[in-house]
Amino acid sequence: MRQVRAQGGRAAWPVALGLAGILCQVGFVFLIARLLATILGFPGGGFGELAAAGALALLGAALSMTQEMAQQAAGERARASIRAALFTRLMELGPADPRGVGEKATLLVDRVEALDGFFARWVPAAALAILGPAAVILIVAQFDGTSALVLAVMGLLVPVAMALTGIGAAVESRKQLDVLGRLSGRFVDRLRGLSTLVQFNRAEDEARALGAAADEFRQRTLRVLRVAFLSSAALELLAGFTLGYLAWRHGMLLAPQVTDPTPALFCILAVPVFFLPLRNFSQAYHEAMSARGAAAELAPLLEAPAATGLLLEEVPPRVALVFDKVELTYPGMDRPALPRLTFALAPGETLMLVGPSGAGKSSVLRLLMGFAAPSAGRIAINGEDVTRLKPAELRRLSAYVGQRAHLFGGTIRENIRLARPDATDAEVQRAAESARVMAFAAHLPQGLDTEVGEGGFGLSGGQAQRVALARAFLRDSPLVLLDEPTASLDPGTEAEVMEAIARLCTGRTAIIATHSPQLMGLSGRVIELAGQRRVEQHVG
Repeated sequence: MRQVRAQGGRAAWPVALGLAGILCQVGFVFLIARLLATILGFPGGGFGELAAAGALALLGAALSMTQEMAQQAAGERARASIRAALFTRLMELGPADPRGVGEKATLLVDRVEALDGFFARWVPAAALAILGPAAVILIVAQFDGTSALVLAVMGLLVPVAMALTGIGAAVESRKQLDVLGRLSGRFVDRLRGLSTLVQFNRAEDEARALGAAADEFRQRTLRVLRVAFLSSAALELLAGFTLGYLAWRHGMLLAPQVTDPTPALFCILAVPVFFLPLRNFSQAYHEAMSARGAAAELAPLLEAPAATGLLLEEVPPRVALVFDKVELTYPGMDRPALPRLTFALAPGETLMLVGPSGAGKSSVLRLLMGFAAPSAGRIAINGEDVTRLKPAELRRLSAYVGQRAHLFGGTIRENIRLARPDATDAEVQRAAESARVMAFAAHLPQGLDTEVGEGGFGLSGGQAQRVALARAFLRDSPLVLLDEPTASLDPGTEAEVMEAIARLCTGRTAIIATHSPQLMGLSGRVIELAGQRRVEQHVG
């Protein structure tokens, strides 16, 4: 609803068009009533009424089309705004968010798309479900007060019938979305790890598990449809009863004497017009229930308080770093992932973090990028406590290169420029040369403007890693964080990447988490995080 209010008058435009369309339909059925009375032998209708009815029919169709386009535009704007806010929040959380890639993709795509019915149909339908029937009742009352009263009573029974079925619809819809989220997330995650499943001969088992999850989703969907059909049946029953009663009543009134049947015909023909906004409301009601189920999962992310902290006036050219008895314990864990780590780095110094997987090397990097806060101890940069900074500001101080660089579909130049979108072509060129990207890009058909596929398709692992290093050169941050930057490279490629890493670390404070003996030769400062969580420091 905050999104609806943020749209201002644009959200009211579809309602105004819908109300105008309903008034056109009322006028249309009145003219049809006069024409039918003329056919029955009563005066009043003619070619003028016929032409006016045709014009109103065309105008109503035009208004309906315009309303539909306005509703779609409102839905697109709202979904784009929510998706942007959600994406920003997920980027702020980074690795701190425990959701898998598949679940995040489901949030950004399926959950947000499930909100479309709320913005595009429910919001205008809810307003028109009040304004439309009220307008019809006021007009019908000018011809027959009793008919208007019957319409009012039947209209008030519609929300009661919808509420009785809507409670069940909301519950089933939420369960359906939960099952869909698990199914989508599991499918994406298993697809990403398909080669591993095949190697361990688990592909058939996972296929059966996915089939069971898909069957559960099918059953949940059918339950939602059953409740939806029950609601539609209740509405049609009320509409049928109203139409039958008014037809009987006016038939009895007209039977004793022959009078102009136009008012009676109008009251009867107005019944479908009266129930049309309510029918649209009923259909949109189930979409609103689906949207509520999606919103229940999106709300904790979107309504989470924004990160607080100080902003940097400017990025310092050099940084000194101090860890003073720093501990980090992740939620749900009994033992700290990082136990009382202490070290100090002077500006321009390089530190190697070594140790077995799970010893806490990546945790150190997460702390320095603001994706986690220390449970105890103090981290200081240039003497200032980093917890006072906004996490995004902390990330401005650093350039990060992980084990596997992810390249997006586009040119090599565009992938490098992601580090600093306002960089000039000359700056991108210098970064590419420093990272030795030009060593292979010069032989490509279009150099740095050569297109690569999503995930770096078309480049080798070593070439993609050099593009990632070029990003770090272009970012030109005083703190460099490298997490196993040569882990997946062959010895020849590793030597080339190490040369670029050595240039990147020169003059910058750097922390490198690695298992590579070759990389350890880049610095005499080594901290070993042992399996027992003891910390040993070696100075070469």
